[in-house]
Amino acid sequence: MAGEHRLLLHHAQQLVLVCTKGEKYLLQAGMRSLAVLDDASVVIGKDGCVKAVGHADAICQQFSEASFEKIIDCSGKCILPGLVDAHTHPVWAGDRVHEFAMKLAGASYMDIHQAGGGIHFTVEHTQKASEEELFNTFRHRLLRMLRAGTTLVECKSGYGLNLETELKMLRVIEQARRSLDSNISSTYCGAHSVPKGKNATETTDDIINNHLPKLKELNLSGEIHVNNIDVFCEKGVFDLDCTRRILQAGKEIGLQINFHGDELHPMKSAELGSQLGAQAISHLEEISDEGIAAMASAKSAAVLLPTTAYMLRLKQPQARKMLEEGVIVALGSDFNPNAYCYSMPMVMHLACVNMKMSMKEALAAATINAAYALGRSDMYGSIENGKQGDLIIINSSRWEHLIYQFGGHQELIEYVIVKGKVIYKNESVMGY
Repeated sequence: MAGEHRLLLHHAQQLVLVCTKGEKYLLQAGMRSLAVLDDASVVIGKDGCVKAVGHADAICQQFSEASFEKIIDCSGKCILPGLVDAHTHPVWAGDRVHEFAMKLAGASYMDIHQAGGGIHFTVEHTQKASEEELFNTFRHRLLRMLRAGTTLVECKSGYGLNLETELKMLRVIEQARRSLDSNISSTYCGAHSVPKGKNATETTDDIINNHLPKLKELNLSGEIHVNNIDVFCEKGVFDLDCTRRILQAGKEIGLQINFHGDELHPMKSAELGSQLGAQAISHLEEISDEGIAAMASAKSAAVLLPTTAYMLRLKQPQARKMLEEGVIVALGSDFNPNAYCYSMPMVMHLACVNMKMSMKEALAAATINAAYALGRSDMYGSIENGKQGDLIIINSSRWEHLIYQFGGHQELIEYVIVKGKVIYKNESVMGY
């Protein structure tokens, strides 16, 4: 096949496709039979999309008359899809390292929250920060995520709680979406907490009557692009009725429902989300058996966050039960001042060790299923013809080393590629 193409990756020891038939998500059986090719090559076109995948000899013959802007010899290395982080809070000011010491001394998440710390501490500092300050720190965090292999990331607002600051955060996310290499799914999370001086019902009314109409206006004008709506459905924060009202109002202006549920207390959030047609529900440490069945039936993705359970010493989400009962299981880092982890390889490792997922299940959960949780699995999450050419190359002959080496990604990931362009080349890569 003649013509000019952007990138040829050839002779990879292993090429992890994840999917081969355009699947939008994988359930347990599909995760167990993850698609992997040996001695394989990938071609990415000038439009940034995958043009061909297959055994190296066949690709060499098919493209013998083609030219490439760049060729990378992947002998002895593995190619995987770019990782997808389905849940982050990356735009904020104010450091909460002091709260980590409090937690180690025995304080619970809600103890700190009720004492004016936690979200409220971050809100105070984020409200005071300039847009430029927020963008500069956000940019730095996104670059660190990229270096850890994340090429698509969900980014929430939620540390403003008033309309002015929420919009400031969403503008920062929009600036990054337009100017940086990361692919971003933007989430309005104005119902992250109840602001001081208001109750949950008053806050709900304000969001529905003031925040969401403004978001609709700015979305329609193209000033910002918001994809999802989120609520922290939790005891002492937003109850089921408030959560339902906000999520339904967001859905009516075209936002996907993707919210926090059943984290610290059993709230029947999973049942509510399934009724409302939620694309995804996160946390779910306290999900009920009925909630698991409802999510499986509704095809709402469960975004599990092993870093949060680990750092807050919560019980682990029931990943095995969810998988066995047909729930679409995805993973996220929950990067935020309370769970400071950029690395999806570490998230996958924790999912395997603490939630008893297999490495194949964890990789599918951090690629195709995480993309599904964001409504993006048509273009992201696997290496298939027509999908965006977002890939990582690791300096190992087995792809499992990306998960097996806990904290080892900094020397293992050699290239991060977005739309067929090398956006990160690791000069300190080492053998394993």
